[in-house]
Amino acid sequence: MEDRLYLYPTLIRFWHFINAILILVLIASGVSMQYSDPLRPILRFDIAVTLHNFLGILLTLNYSLFIIGNITSGNARHYKIKLVGFVGRLKRQFRYYTRGMFRNMPPPFPVTKKSKFNPIQQGTYFIVMFVLVPLLFISGLSLLYSGTFIRELLGNKALFYTDILHMVIGFLVSIFLIIHIYFCTIGTSP
Repeated sequence: MEDRLYLYPTLIRFWHFINAILILVLIASGVSMQYSDPLRPILRFDIAVTLHNFLGILLTLNYSLFIIGNITSGNARHYKIKLVGFVGRLKRQFRYYTRGMFRNMPPPFPVTKKSKFNPIQQGTYFIVMFVLVPLLFISGLSLLYSGTFIRELLGNKALFYTDILHMVIGFLVSIFLIIHIYFCTIGTSP
């Protein structure tokens, strides 16, 4: 029997699963608030708002555990991008994803305990986890508190722009989730 390489301990996998569930329900409640027909809503507006706010706070707390865990465990090293040669590594990985994997070529950056992410994953995860998600939380928290802080800081149109920013980033995180789930299916076996 082949020895399995578990890159993440059970607790991290559980955190990841909770994160995914929270994001999926946040997507559903967010879409319901923005686009559903008032006569036939996906969720009643008041329920969607309450659910979205509550789960947004839970996701923020869950994300805080991610940051603390990365700092204390040393896992943050996997997100550190070595800029020298990065574009070349991105191109190699892109060629593998677009051609090499369909020709059964070995990946240019195999997964090991020392190197969990290929260059595309590393760049994408860095942008999502350390840029987009914090912006999503900041914009969400400012909307949660009626935009008082953001309105005082940036003026009357700030609430509108914060809402647009929150929706755009939410959309980008949704796209990331879809691609992330798809890439989970790529491998030697299901």
